[in-house]
Amino acid sequence: MFSPGYETSTSVVLQGPRDPDELLTEAQVAQSSVVLDRAAGALKWGVSGGDLASQVSATVADGNIIDISATAGTPERAQQLADRVAQEYVTFSTQLLSTTADASAQVSQEQQQTLRQQIIETNQKISDLHNSAGQGQTIDSVGVRTELEQLRTSLSQAVAKLDDLDTASGQAKMVVMGPAERPFGAASPTMTDLVGGGALLFFLIGLFGHLFAARADKRMREEAEITSALGAHVLGGLDVPEVSSPDRVTGFVPRVRRFFLGDRPWHVAALPPVADEASLRIRYRRVLSRLREQLPSGPGRILVVIAADDPGARVAAERLDEFAEHERLTLIVWEVDPSRPVVPDEAVPGVVAVVTAGSRTGWELIGIAEACADAGHEVLGVVVTHLTRRAADAPRSAREPALAGAG
Repeated sequence: MFSPGYETSTSVVLQGPRDPDELLTEAQVAQSSVVLDRAAGALKWGVSGGDLASQVSATVADGNIIDISATAGTPERAQQLADRVAQEYVTFSTQLLSTTADASAQVSQEQQQTLRQQIIETNQKISDLHNSAGQGQTIDSVGVRTELEQLRTSLSQAVAKLDDLDTASGQAKMVVMGPAERPFGAASPTMTDLVGGGALLFFLIGLFGHLFAARADKRMREEAEITSALGAHVLGGLDVPEVSSPDRVTGFVPRVRRFFLGDRPWHVAALPPVADEASLRIRYRRVLSRLREQLPSGPGRILVVIAADDPGARVAAERLDEFAEHERLTLIVWEVDPSRPVVPDEAVPGVVAVVTAGSRTGWELIGIAEACADAGHEVLGVVVTHLTRRAADAPRSAREPALAGAG
C-alpha cells in the first residue's frame, strides 16, 4: 500500500557452469544472517542484520547472475546498502568455498599427481611397443603403429584437459559487475500512484454505489403501480415544478444522502417545464371535474392526503385548492407521516391521495390506504404528480409563454 522507500540493485556474476539449485543456494547465501550481520557492522548505522532482512532481497537472473536489491529511506543509503551486501556476499562465499575445499585439496592434488604418473607410464609403454614393432612394413606392424599413435594423441588431449581444469580451478568464482546506481525517486507505489489509485477506486465505488442504490430503490414511479398499491383509480397526472423540501434534515446519513442525491431520485429524469400555464390550469380543473362526478350534487368536502415529506404533492394540493371553488368543492389538506400514517375521522364522502411519482414505496402507499380504511374513508382516486425542471432551467423560448400566461 505504501512505498518502501528508495530502491536500487547490483549484480554478481558467477563464473563457470552452475546448476539451477546451486544458483538458488547462492541467492539464499546472499541474504543470509551472516552476510547481513557483516554488512550492518561495516555500515555502522546502528542496526543489526535482522533489521536489514526486510530491506535486502536476492534473486536469480539469467546468465548465472545474482541480483541483490536494497531499499532505504534515502538514495545514498540504498546505494551503500546494496554495494556493501554484494561485497560481503562475495567475501563470505569465497571464504566458504575455501574452507570447504581445504579438506579435499590434498586428496585432489594426490589424484592429479597419480593421473599424471599414469600418463607418463602409458606414454613409456607406447614408446616401447613402437620400438619393438621394428621397422617392418607388414600390415600387422603398420596397424600396430597406427593404433599406438592414436593412443598417444588421446593421452595428449587428456593431459591438456587436465591442465585446463587446474587453470580454471585457480580462477575467481564470482565478480561484482559494478556499483549500484543511486535511485532518483522512491519505489512504487509513490504518492502519485496512491492518489491516482484512490481517485480511480473512489470513482468505481461511487459508480457501483449509485447502481446498487438504483437497484435497491423500491419507490414506485408508474401510475399503474401507485394506484394498485392504494386500491383506487387515477384521477389524473399533474406536472409540478421541482422544489426542495422545507423540512430540515437531521442526522449524518440523511444529510449525506441529500447532498449527493438531492430531494429526488437521481436516476429519474425530470420532465421539461410546462410552457403554457393555461393548459396546466385545464389539467387541474379536469382532475377536479372527475372527482366531482363521483360525488352527489351540491357542495362537497374532500379530504386530500399527502405525505409530509413530499413537497411536490403539497404544491399540487395547494393548486387544486385554488381551483376547487369553481367545482363547489372544499378540500381539506392533511399531511401524514408515511412511516406511520394517521387519517382523521372527518365527515367526508372520501379521500383523495396525492402522490409524487418516485417518492413512495409500495409498503408506504399500502400503509396510507390502510390508514384511510381504518378511519372509515374510501379512497376516491389518486392524483399522481410528476416533477418538472424549474422554469429558470429551461431555455428562454420555453419560458416566455409561461410568463405571458401567468401575467
